[in-house]
Parts: sequence; structure tokens; C-alpha cells
Amino acid sequence: MYVILDIETTGGKFNEEGITEIAIHRFDGHKVVDKFISLVNPEKPIQPFVVKLTGINDKMLQTAPKFYEIAKRIVEITEDAVLVAHNAQFDYRILRTEFRRLGYNFERQTLCTVNLSKELIPDKESYSLGKLVRSLGIPVSDRHRANGDALATLQLFKLLLAKDLDKTIIKSVIKEGSMGELSDRQIDLVEQLPTETGVYYMYDKDGDLIFIGKSSNIKKKVNKHFTGTSNVAKKLQKQTRKITFEKTGNELIASLKENEELRRVKPKYNSSLKKSLFSYGIFQKENENGYISLYIDKTTTTDHTIGTFSSVIGAKNFLAKTSKEFTLCDKINLISKAKTNCGNYNDGNCNGACISLEDKTVYNNRVKEAITKYSFTGKNLLIKDKGREIGEYSAILIQDGEFRGYGYYNLNHQINNIHILESIITKMKSTPNTLHIILAYIRKSNRLQLIELD
Repeated sequence: MYVILDIETTGGKFNEEGITEIAIHRFDGHKVVDKFISLVNPEKPIQPFVVKLTGINDKMLQTAPKFYEIAKRIVEITEDAVLVAHNAQFDYRILRTEFRRLGYNFERQTLCTVNLSKELIPDKESYSLGKLVRSLGIPVSDRHRANGDALATLQLFKLLLAKDLDKTIIKSVIKEGSMGELSDRQIDLVEQLPTETGVYYMYDKDGDLIFIGKSSNIKKKVNKHFTGTSNVAKKLQKQTRKITFEKTGNELIASLKENEELRRVKPKYNSSLKKSLFSYGIFQKENENGYISLYIDKTTTTDHTIGTFSSVIGAKNFLAKTSKEFTLCDKINLISKAKTNCGNYNDGNCNGACISLEDKTVYNNRVKEAITKYSFTGKNLLIKDKGREIGEYSAILIQDGEFRGYGYYNLNHQINNIHILESIITKMKSTPNTLHIILAYIRKSNRLQLIELD
């Protein structure tokens, strides 16, 4: 659990500042579950430059509660949570100072989004909150007011969690916490998991990631681990001390995240990773009569393929569908490494797709259309799908035929501006497996939007 915090102060000498406004959003990693926003009477004057910066003046705070009147609410909303702020050292120091004045020792774990941003989004011109979120296309209103800055920090933190492929943020929090022995409460964590699509992570008592999985129903899938009888299931039941999850909004990003994180982390209870998720590919060649033929062959790479498949049956079904869609000749396209052609009207095996030899160019153009539609070669694309919540969309970036990464956005200008797009994208390595995952998903999904990029 996290609490996203922002504080405005009176300014003045170090450790003599007073709080003028505070905003706290309790965030479970997916949604805000509680919030507290309030002006605060600091019982001391506000520095003129602060009034000009924030718009908060002494008159506005005359009837606002004093800190001791809201202290209990702050303790309650931040309990058992990690305090997250932009320049967390400052906000945490101010809070602790106020509580010390009341004779109370306020202690919380902290995460600083400045430091996290420098690690996960390197090479930015500035890491000040305003300039950073603008460069990422994150809208910010009421700048230099507690709630406006807290909401901007919340959106930034969501982006950082998505970019944290090695799970260093969550792992650091887990290691700091008291894990103890497996309890009924920890087993019951399955009841708190969502029935939505995403990736889940299982940790042991040392905070080490021991299993990664994906599902269109996270709760149902994790429940199977806890009730299963296989050797792996029994080990997970015995050793799991913490389960976290990330909603992805759709199965494609769930598959890509799982593939990438398994490759990077290699949890000990995931089965050995396959070098290749596919065994067959569809290739093209020109036969002796100059017709482009599509044929199936074994492969472990996506080089020069029209598409890749985990089975020869899947490849044949795709060729049959494509032949019908583009009126291609079955005799050419359904025989592995076929050398025959259908340039003869009298060939009864062509099922009406046969053409005369002088129409070779017309026929080959249809084949090229099919190849263009179902391959990424040389393409610059944005694959748009539903996001994790209403009003949000996911974007998968393809550049020069290679997978570059994925991200989420709410506003069209975030994907229309290439510099913002590249900043919000969580970069991933393009491999034969990632291209296979994406192309296979596109073939079976009618919901996706493919947007060509200049």
C-alpha cells in the first residue's frame, strides 16, 4: 500500500516551516482507496514569495484546522503504507517535524519519485515535477497546490510502476516489511485479487520473486495454485508470503509482460523458458513460372517469415483463411515448399482462384497485399487496445518492423507527439518471441486498431 503525498508550506528557516496545505491519496497499486485534502492553519505568517507561488494567503487559513486537529487522520491514512512523494525527503521531514512538536514519533517507509524517475526514465532535461510530467504528457492542474501536485505525482508513480520491469520498487518494500511465517491471512490474499486480466507475482519470505504468471482472471488462476497438487503448486503454497499483481487491461500486454519478465528475472518455480514459442513459419518464394507462392516450413526465427505458428495445423488454417480472403490459389499456398502454379484455367485443383499467365502481376499483387497485412516488415505502427480502466487506452509501438514497448494513455496528444509517446512507452526488447506473440494476437482479435505512424 502506498500514500501519495504533497505538502505546501509557509517557507522560512529550515525546520521552522509550517504546513499550509496537505493532500494524501492512499493507493493500493491500482486505484485510490482513500484520500485526505485540507488547508492547514500554520499559526505563523506565509512568506510573500510562497503566496505568489501557491496563491495561498494568511486570510485563507484563518478558519482552517491546525495541524494537531488533523494529525490523527494523517496517522490513520498513512498506516501500514509507503509514503511516496516528489522529493520525498522534504515532505517526510516536514511531517516528522510537525509530529515531533506534538511529542509523537512519526515513522514511515518512503519512496522518492525524483530518484525513481532518474533510474527508470533517464536522460530527461529536468526532473522537477512540472517539467517532468509535461514531458510525459501527464496533465497537471493547480500546480503548486497540494492536491494538484499530488495527483500529478500519482500519475507519474503509476507510470514508474509500469516501467519497473525488474520489480525493484515492490521488492524493496517487501524486504523492508515483516514477512513472518505463512498465515491464514496471507493465504486469504487470494480473495483480494481481481477477476481481471493481468500479471501476478508470488514472493517468498525474503522478498524474492519465485513465480510469475498471467491470466484473464488473476483471482481464479492464483486460486488454482493454492489448491493444486503438482510439485510446483505445493512449493508455492508452502513458500509464498506475498502476492502482487498488475492489471494490463488486455491479454496481449499481459503476454508481453510475462514473456519479458520471465526472460529477465527467471523465477525458480517457473518451468524452463522455451527458446522459441513457435515451431513453424510461412515463407514466400517465386516458383518457376514467376508466381509468388506461400509455403510452410519449420523455423525458430521470424526472419523472412510472413507469420509464425506453434503448430503446422495453425499455419495451414491461416493459409486457408488468407487464400480465401485474397482469392489466392490453394494449390500454391497449402503445399509445403510448393513448386506448382495455378496459371492454368483447366487445373481443377484451384477452386476458382486460377488465373491466366498474362494475369501474373495481378495475382502477385494480391499475394503482396496479404503479406503486407499480416507482417510487420518495415512498418511503423501503433497497436491500440483497451486500457486498465474506462477512458484509458493501451499502445504497443512497432518501429521499422521491431517491437519497441508498450504504454498507457488518456489523451490523444500523448500518442500524436512522438517525443511524449517514446517517454510513456515502457521499453522492451524485440525478440522473435515478442513478434510472434503480437502477430498471433492480431490474427485472432478483431478489436485492435492498427494506426500507421509517419
